[in-house]
Amino acid sequence: MTALSDTHATRATRLFLVIENRMLREAMAAIFHKQSEFSVTGAVPYGPNAQEQAAASRCDILLADRASAAAFPDNFLRELLRLSEGRKAILFGMEDDPEIFLQAVRSGVSGYLLGDASAEEMIAAVRRVAAGEAVCPPRLCSHLFQFVSRAPREGSSILNQRLCVQLGLTARQQQLLALLAQGFTNKEIAANLRLSEFTVKNHVHRIMRQLNAQSRYAAVQTVCTHNPSPPL
Repeated sequence: MTALSDTHATRATRLFLVIENRMLREAMAAIFHKQSEFSVTGAVPYGPNAQEQAAASRCDILLADRASAAAFPDNFLRELLRLSEGRKAILFGMEDDPEIFLQAVRSGVSGYLLGDASAEEMIAAVRRVAAGEAVCPPRLCSHLFQFVSRAPREGSSILNQRLCVQLGLTARQQQLLALLAQGFTNKEIAANLRLSEFTVKNHVHRIMRQLNAQSRYAAVQTVCTHNPSPPL
């Protein structure tokens, strides 16, 4: 019997849950315990030792809720995924926000589920990620495609300094626009410039109003010129 149990545990996809709310954490653990192809190796709220606990669990997939993900240090997921080849991460209960989604993709997640996802959708997503797929809402997937297609163009953008002066942009605003042109998120800009994320968000909104731009990308297009692509 012991040998059979060990074999089953080895074949099962090992899950580690980082969920802030205790009731939700216990409910999620119970749901996955009922699925024979999964083994829950740990379920904890986020804390200073969460990364160490997840790594020690030898989990195949980390599942984290929105509250926990918001508390993760910038390198939490990247470092955890780096420690074990093939390890995956899924965030659930998330906002339908393109910037937060892109930030999650950059951190290495393979699954991004919104707050209205059902238990059945969660189980299906974990199965798909375990099988090597990526899971996200269609609208955010479309946004990701658009972002990737823009990246080569915006990555080669340079600020039109004369135009920036004419439009009355401050040196700080020009700094932010240069980082926006490289596709940085508000959180990444905040870390780069040592500002709070709230301050960066306010700066971006002011820039958009000042340039009469409907989006951050439109603002970049207004004051940037593109270097011509080198010949192939």
